[in-house]
Amino acid sequence: MNEYLERRKKLVSKMPKNSLAIIFGSNTKIRNGDVEFPFRQNSDFLYLIGFDEPNAVAIIESDDSGEFTIFCQDKDPSKEQWEGIRMGPSNYKKIGAKSGFSIELFNKEIPKFLINKERVYFQKNLNNILEDEVNKNLTLLKKTNSRTNNFVPEEVHSIDSLLHEIRLFKTKEEIKIIREACEISSAAHIRAMKNICPEMYEYQLEAEYVHEFMKKGARNCAYPSIVGGGKNACILHYNENKDLLMDGDLVLVDAGCELNGYASDITRTFPINGKFSKAQKAVYEIVLEANKECIKTVKKDLTPDETEKKAIEIITQGLVDLSILNGELNELIEKGAYRDFYMHRVGHWMGMDVHDVGSYGLNGKWRKYAPGMITTIEPGIYFKENLKNVPKEYLNIGIRIEDDVLVTEGDPEVLTSSVPKTIIEIEKVMGS
Repeated sequence: MNEYLERRKKLVSKMPKNSLAIIFGSNTKIRNGDVEFPFRQNSDFLYLIGFDEPNAVAIIESDDSGEFTIFCQDKDPSKEQWEGIRMGPSNYKKIGAKSGFSIELFNKEIPKFLINKERVYFQKNLNNILEDEVNKNLTLLKKTNSRTNNFVPEEVHSIDSLLHEIRLFKTKEEIKIIREACEISSAAHIRAMKNICPEMYEYQLEAEYVHEFMKKGARNCAYPSIVGGGKNACILHYNENKDLLMDGDLVLVDAGCELNGYASDITRTFPINGKFSKAQKAVYEIVLEANKECIKTVKKDLTPDETEKKAIEIITQGLVDLSILNGELNELIEKGAYRDFYMHRVGHWMGMDVHDVGSYGLNGKWRKYAPGMITTIEPGIYFKENLKNVPKEYLNIGIRIEDDVLVTEGDPEVLTSSVPKTIIEIEKVMGS
């Protein structure tokens, strides 16, 4: 509970006096017919409140306490029989709230919170129904209070710039959870390497990951797993995972578990038959070098842009060495000659969301890495089958190597270091 309180206090410290933050939880969503998708709480709400029921709203006022009011679903024995136990608004103290209301009363009660506040914050475009209720009440209050001593906020502001800056820097407790998530996902990648065989389906390999996640306590994947064999590895967000894995091809697997609301994100590329071919080795070593050298740049006072430049430099030089690109290195980089083969950035923040919140720049400049940030490092090379001037032996090879890296006061900590990534290490694990 103290962890959530400290987070709310940090938020309040950034809010102007006499302001209000409205934090929307997630609603359930229909998958098809009357079947719902598995519920996942809005990360901002989970971060501040730690309450994991749908259809909830928290209101945080700009005082020093970090206290909040919760609006949530009523107790309902008949619905709870089918859907599970609800906390109910009368049990608000269980989550550290100072008061609780039925979510059905939100429209009635929200004006009381808006009166005499100078500014209101909430997450825009998250819960359109409740957002509309807030805006309607603001409009109505402005009219009804125009001839009184009361006042209401003139503007509605997004809370993202305040809250997401806080979320960017992970606490010791958050790092502990993410480190465990990375360890679970690392074990899953090793399991997959040991159990893969030619002519199994991509989804069957995916099942090895899901099994290991759940076996070790992670109920959910952090994102839809990518299991792409052969040419499918060249599709960046491929997740159909329906084709056969063929002898002689590589498979690219981008998979990570979610643990207690926190993500892990690992990609490994390995040979389906356990042995890299000569052409596969040549491309793999370029990506591996980029991965290792980029990790070295994830240091205090350096910037993500410096990391990106390092990836581009190594990959472009590698493509020259393979005789796929020809010309002077700096000129090739300047005109973006590498983009047909490397078309994404080298990394992203990671936390509660796999592509986590937080800006990459401050005041028009790249921000510097600082302790507590976690970033992925994931260079890649992709030779689609329709590329011209690419030797046949390289076509349909797609390689990405991704690690999760914590910024510290000293050298970066690779949270996913236990997953093999050199050719020797991978072939050894796959041959065991």
